[in-house]
Amino acid sequence: MGQNIDEKWWSSATLYQIYVRSWKDSNGDGVGDFKGLIGNFDHIVDLGVDGVWLSPINPSPNKDYGYDVADYVGINPEYGTLEDFIEMVGLFQKNSIKLIMDLVPNHSSSQHQWFIEASKSTENSYRDYYVWSKGRDGGKTPPNNWLDATGVSAWTFDDATGEYFLHNFLVDQPDLNWWNPKVQQEFRDILKFWFDLGVDGFRIDVAHGIFKDAQLRDDPPAKGGELGANYHVLPVYSANRPEVHDLYKSWREIAEKYTPERVLLGETWVNDPVALVKFFGDDDELQLTFNFGFVMTKFNARAMHDAVHLALSEQPASSIATWTGSNHDISRFPTRWCDNDEALIRLALVFLLTMPGVVVLYYGDEIGGVDADIPRESMVDTMSLDSVKNVFLRDRARTPLHWDDSKGRGFSSSASTWLPSVDAPFGSVAAQRGDDGSILSLTKELIKIHKEIHGKAQVIDIFLSDERWIYEINGFIVDLIFTGSDGALPIQEYLPTDDLEAIIVTAPNEAKVSLEGASAAIFRRK
Repeated sequence: MGQNIDEKWWSSATLYQIYVRSWKDSNGDGVGDFKGLIGNFDHIVDLGVDGVWLSPINPSPNKDYGYDVADYVGINPEYGTLEDFIEMVGLFQKNSIKLIMDLVPNHSSSQHQWFIEASKSTENSYRDYYVWSKGRDGGKTPPNNWLDATGVSAWTFDDATGEYFLHNFLVDQPDLNWWNPKVQQEFRDILKFWFDLGVDGFRIDVAHGIFKDAQLRDDPPAKGGELGANYHVLPVYSANRPEVHDLYKSWREIAEKYTPERVLLGETWVNDPVALVKFFGDDDELQLTFNFGFVMTKFNARAMHDAVHLALSEQPASSIATWTGSNHDISRFPTRWCDNDEALIRLALVFLLTMPGVVVLYYGDEIGGVDADIPRESMVDTMSLDSVKNVFLRDRARTPLHWDDSKGRGFSSSASTWLPSVDAPFGSVAAQRGDDGSILSLTKELIKIHKEIHGKAQVIDIFLSDERWIYEINGFIVDLIFTGSDGALPIQEYLPTDDLEAIIVTAPNEAKVSLEGASAAIFRRK
């Protein structure tokens, strides 16, 4: 369906996720906003990215900082006005950069008017917009064993109406009832509202989980190690239901009525690529999906090699893969993969941006930003504070971007920001912008290279060991040395170097890569 892969703007795209609260504060209130984004738009243009994904910008009481939506067609006044948003859309369009918004369909805020009405009585016309149950044992116990994201029961009893309501995340985030055709129509209208304003697509939060088992059956015990099974149950009935696929077919029909076609990118926490490919359907559901099995892979040569080839082997012919290492939930790859080591961070960027398909960078990745050490008394994320097993420590990856070394590190003129402002270990945006050898300069060069890699290009192995992976893709030879040693051999032992031109080298020496410690190089065949 739709255009072929070569015609789709995202086929070799690099996207850039901006957590608006932490990007740039224009009015000194300690919170990032639209005017701050508009004022620093040159950084986005300078990076050379093809699109930007904005974390939620809708009105929210901020129990989950935007992922608890109180109005799906409104603008959070902390960030600006609808007029500011429309100005920003025009700036994206003027610079031929696509704008992707965050859509949160699994749940709303408990302060959304729908839930306020639904809570008034069992007969209210909005009651069935949410999932309610009388519970077991005459209402003495919850309806089943489902757990929310903090590790406690996903059901809360509502004294006023005598029933339990479902919340797979915080109690302030009641789950919507997607069996209700009225809810489905509400969201079709929401999609059209933003598409008509010029939004180019949506990243869909909890894309795998919005339908629940209609019979409310108990989840089975987790075996251990499954994605999404943070506690002792596997979310078989509380998420991952097959009915979601027909819903995404209806959304794809809407997306394809626009020119250019709007894109749907799913946050799909599933256990393997076989399950992941179901979200593409027959090229009639989501166009893009996040592969969190890849994201959570150990960062070494063999593990990454195996994860890449597994993903590409299962990728449908009509779709392309999506690669990322960081986001607002899972921590930053410079810490999780690279242990804050600059050489490994450079290698990881080379690796990500020489993969075929879509690459998503998180704000700060471009300067090697790491997870911040946030003391508990400074944490604001309820999910992290309430988690019974410290599963989430999300504030560490959400601190303000380090723009320069002025007061407030260039993020805000306020002495108090919503999260502490911390130094980027390898220099601010301003410091790195003027340094040809910086991580920022490397990132910009890699984004240019990524544009030349076809979305369906093959990753052809040349050499693989425990510490090194050399592969060819679209005429580029990529040499990744994760941990060098005295036994490592120069590239000419594997390929005739008189046939190659070095275009990216993260640790130059005579052999064009470091043979001690981590390094990476990209060569082009002459």
